[in-house]
Amino acid sequence: MGDCLAARDWAVENHPLVDANRVGIIGWSHGGLIALMSLFDHPDSYACAFSGVPVSDLVMRMGVWGPEYQAYYDADHHIGERPQDNLEEYKRRSPVWNVDKLRKPLRIHTNPRDEDVTFIEVEHLIQALESADKEFEYKVYEVPGGHSFDRLDTSEAWAARRDIYRFLARYLKPPKPDVKLGISAEGRAAP
Repeated sequence: MGDCLAARDWAVENHPLVDANRVGIIGWSHGGLIALMSLFDHPDSYACAFSGVPVSDLVMRMGVWGPEYQAYYDADHHIGERPQDNLEEYKRRSPVWNVDKLRKPLRIHTNPRDEDVTFIEVEHLIQALESADKEFEYKVYEVPGGHSFDRLDTSEAWAARRDIYRFLARYLKPPKPDVKLGISAEGRAAP
């Protein structure tokens, strides 16, 4: 997450059009994990975050995806240890174990047909946020497309992206909302 924060800080410091108070972060899958942890660990740096089908619980994923997937995290260039050898490090890097840090607007999308980031993994995150009494938005899209459902060229995917753009517009308040996408300056659907 440090590289994302460094990129955000560089843009704020070097581009006069970038308003430090209107920077959001978005990501899908592992990028969704990065968006969540960036928002949790650096809430003063981001106005909001969107996380699509986010990897949410590395401990759960190790059990679901098995030794081949776990080997990626066991590698020296990554965590370098197995979950059973350093469970706390896996938790430290998992959004579901850090929901108490949420202080800024968050929207999550998921799909029960996702065969990569399983619905139960994202549901676990949603339940943890609710149990921590955190305010956030989420939507379950029961549409075809699995893990990539909102990045396809379908009417359902375009509707999901409009939901994302409206959420971002509501909190980032762009000076020129996108009327073609039906987004008003307040992030609502334009008439």
